[in-house]
Amino acid sequence: MNVFTLDKANTQIFLKAWHDDAVFMKRRPGFISTQLHRAVGESPTYLNYAVWESTAHFRQAFTNPESRASSPTTRQVRWPPPHLFPRIAVPDICVA
Repeated sequence: MNVFTLDKANTQIFLKAWHDDAVFMKRRPGFISTQLHRAVGESPTYLNYAVWESTAHFRQAFTNPESRASSPTTRQVRWPPPHLFPRIAVPDICVA
């Protein structure tokens, strides 16, 4: 997960960069999906939620020299460090 709080003037640059980055990541081994969420109301905050087969696949994708350099737009965005959350099982509620 990544949380981005933007200057509203940078919204279109951010959305283009996120798109370009997502296209790149979709081609990486172990990538499953990603979803961008925007905060309700006037908040310029976005949350990216990505699913990978494993932490190793995620790390491999982000150590790829082409990562973040894949388009000029992605280099314009300050990418906050991601937070990794492994799934946990909760009896009678969800599986890991």
